[in-house]
Amino acid sequence: MKETNMSDITAQLNATPVVSDLKSLREVTWFNHGVKPVSEGLQQVGLTREEAEDAERRLQRFAPFIAQAFPETAPAGGMIESDMIAIPRMQEKLAERAAISGALWLKKDSHLPISGSIKARGGIYDVLAHAEKLALGAGIIRAGDDYRVFHTPAFRRFFSRYKIAVGSTGNLGLSIGIMGAALGFHVTVHMSSDARQWKKEKLRAHGVEVIEYAEDYGMAVAQGRRAAEADPACFFIDDENSRTLFLGYSVAGLRLHRQMQQKGLTVDAQHPLFVYLPCGVGGGPGGVAFGLKLVFGDNVHCFFAEPTHSPCMTLGMSTGLHDAVSVQDIGIDNKTAADGLAVGRASGFVGRAMLPLTDGCYTLSDRTMYDLLAMLDRSENIQLEPSALAGMAGPWRVSASPDYQHLHGLTPEVMRRATHLVWATGGGMVPDTEMRLYLEKGKH
Repeated sequence: MKETNMSDITAQLNATPVVSDLKSLREVTWFNHGVKPVSEGLQQVGLTREEAEDAERRLQRFAPFIAQAFPETAPAGGMIESDMIAIPRMQEKLAERAAISGALWLKKDSHLPISGSIKARGGIYDVLAHAEKLALGAGIIRAGDDYRVFHTPAFRRFFSRYKIAVGSTGNLGLSIGIMGAALGFHVTVHMSSDARQWKKEKLRAHGVEVIEYAEDYGMAVAQGRRAAEADPACFFIDDENSRTLFLGYSVAGLRLHRQMQQKGLTVDAQHPLFVYLPCGVGGGPGGVAFGLKLVFGDNVHCFFAEPTHSPCMTLGMSTGLHDAVSVQDIGIDNKTAADGLAVGRASGFVGRAMLPLTDGCYTLSDRTMYDLLAMLDRSENIQLEPSALAGMAGPWRVSASPDYQHLHGLTPEVMRRATHLVWATGGGMVPDTEMRLYLEKGKH
């Protein structure tokens, strides 16, 4: 974390108008007037398209192993990917509250195989990259080998000598724990108090060690990092700062480009793409947005969505303080039903890297998320966990802001040709009993 003088922090907080609304727990939208053309903004990330493409090639190498280890991925050849579907009935329901210009679509990372959330992209990729590095270093694989050898007793014995640790509110821990255990690693997931019990039980069923904390995500990460530092055989996957994790998420952008082409959807200056990404610490949405910018350039507009009680990225980006300030510093409790987004301090790496490439952030209440959850169930028969509905409020915010549209030269005619893509980040593996409770809350 970058050290910042407390008086400077206070002055910056006082000088940022949106902060008073955040303190009051109001639903707010912060449009980033400092967004830059992609040609300039990408330079600040410090990563390249070649690195993102290399990440995709690594996933392709591991696909035969994944297909064997997780038979549910076999029909897709071991590729971990989700569908993108139009949700016109949900758009009609949303239009009863506010008109949305363009067409509404849903990216179903909520139903990704293996761990049922967007974290299957970055978390699983980071584990695979680490496994490959160890295997290459030991000389037990070489370039061009068939990676199905990773699904053998000999390789499991080899990886059993090593450990992986991570701090998580739930979904990242699931993806890393399940894949790490499948390879033979001893995996420890340090879980915050807001993590769902069913996620802890699922991890333990896979042989993963789960350590629980009464405190929030920040403490779980700190304890996980501290334990890993004391053990040279342990690899800590850092959701706050990992470039590898970030690149795993970025592959989503490369694949979405092909997916949209297959569905006959155009993205250019006359057909803009708006993407709404639920945001916790920032690694997942930041990596996906980076990948999207690599392929769609200035024609994609990315927004991060957060709970009113955990608006760490909105706070960090709007003030320019990033990880030098937490929501607790301005009197917010970081308590939300959107457990995957219950993060008090944003990733400084992601905040700084993506600030020039992010069109804005917005917040919404738990009540709004539950309302949207029930609305999606009734209109499209799709069930998501509360945090995954954070993106669903984005099309309202953009369509209702003529100032934002004018700033980017988005005329009414252009907006009518827009695609709004809500990134559904989790929910596909929520137990029926838990989902019924969510839906009941959404009816009241």
